[in-house]
Amino acid sequence: MHQIGAVGLSYRHAGIDDVARLSIPKAELEARLPSLREALGVSELLYLGTCNRVELLFATHEGEPAGDLRDPALRQLTGSRSLPGEASRLLRAWAGESALEHVLLLACGLDSAQAGEREIATQLRGAWEAARAAGTSGPMLDRLVSEALGTANQVQKLQAGKGASSLADLAAARVLAHLAGACGTVALIGVSPMTRRCGLTLHRAGVPLLIVNRTLAPATALAASVAGRAVPLEHFREQPQAVAALILAAGGGEPVLDGRALRLLAERAAQARAELGRGNAPLAVDFGVPPNVDPEEALRAGIVRIGMSDLVQEVQERRVTELLRLAPVRAAIDERLARLRDEMATRAIGPRLAELRGSFERIAADELDRALTQELRTLTADQRDAVKQLTSRLARRLAHLPISGMRAAAAHADPDVIDAFFREARLHRAARTASATLGASETPVPEASSEPPYAGTSAPASPLP
Repeated sequence: MHQIGAVGLSYRHAGIDDVARLSIPKAELEARLPSLREALGVSELLYLGTCNRVELLFATHEGEPAGDLRDPALRQLTGSRSLPGEASRLLRAWAGESALEHVLLLACGLDSAQAGEREIATQLRGAWEAARAAGTSGPMLDRLVSEALGTANQVQKLQAGKGASSLADLAAARVLAHLAGACGTVALIGVSPMTRRCGLTLHRAGVPLLIVNRTLAPATALAASVAGRAVPLEHFREQPQAVAALILAAGGGEPVLDGRALRLLAERAAQARAELGRGNAPLAVDFGVPPNVDPEEALRAGIVRIGMSDLVQEVQERRVTELLRLAPVRAAIDERLARLRDEMATRAIGPRLAELRGSFERIAADELDRALTQELRTLTADQRDAVKQLTSRLARRLAHLPISGMRAAAAHADPDVIDAFFREARLHRAARTASATLGASETPVPEASSEPPYAGTSAPASPLP
């Protein structure tokens, strides 16, 4: 567990502009992940980018505890050297158990702007798939993300029928309020968890939908589920039809609609309003980070734009109430975290526990072999077998005591404490020493340690300030 770490920023302590500055465009992600992993000096790496967060989940090399990677992470994500103190001000870091807890909370939506939202689990799964495709996710991150997604699934079952809300629900509500009962078409630009959820909500409300995407096949599939029509993004840019509103979540590092496309949209909408004698200027709800629509260009075109900052500000006013409602979810996460902590800690020291058990058995076997050549040499073959079985059982039962204790301690003690125990026990060496010594004497002489006594422990991992 001490090899797991995370570093990143979100709406909770950074602005949307900061999130945009550190974001990696989806099209570049697979190519950049391997070099980013090497630059950070970690063995496994996953990048999660959403409309309001950027996270790097990582696992260090064997035997290396996860540390504070804020400075190198900021330098690699921005491509420039950070100012003194900038990384610690802008980014947050977690290591060890706190990193594990952070990922579970994130996957279950408790760290989201809209507490309890479920889209984040889908986004985490997509980030995991991208890391696996890039070859940067290995056994530790695979296990971590698998557990996080499994916990999120359990939480969703726990909350079944309770109507967990999302920023997408807020966006759809804004659009419906803008339409005010009019039957205007809404364009969903980009096929993402956010646009999918918006599409389903608007479809249930009877709103005609136009699905716009860079590639047509995903747009066609979404359009089929919401009785909409699909068009390629390039076609929509050149010949936009009249729409009353747009919901954008297309990703990428540049606006997907430039000033010309926005002016054309505004003109088409004005023509439609003139024909109908009613309606409002088009509304654009922009989930893009960086923005899918430049705010200044939207203003010049006469399009009302709602960005991520506006949406996050609105949901923050209800966050405390939502977290209180989600108290059972937090309890379920804590229970899963405790089980996973024990399991991972035991697995991490498993080989050394097996060695410890083997040392007990070897010491007992060596002592018995010596006795059978001396004071027990008169035993019959049957008696020898019986004594051997008894000795083996005693060795296993005696080994059970420290093994049980170490299993319990592994989940709570600093890794250095565990290392010190196994280093100072040295039972496999003691077995050889006892065997050699007892061959010449009835009194065992313990082996003198050549290593200095263990002096102390280091501070437990994280959360880092």
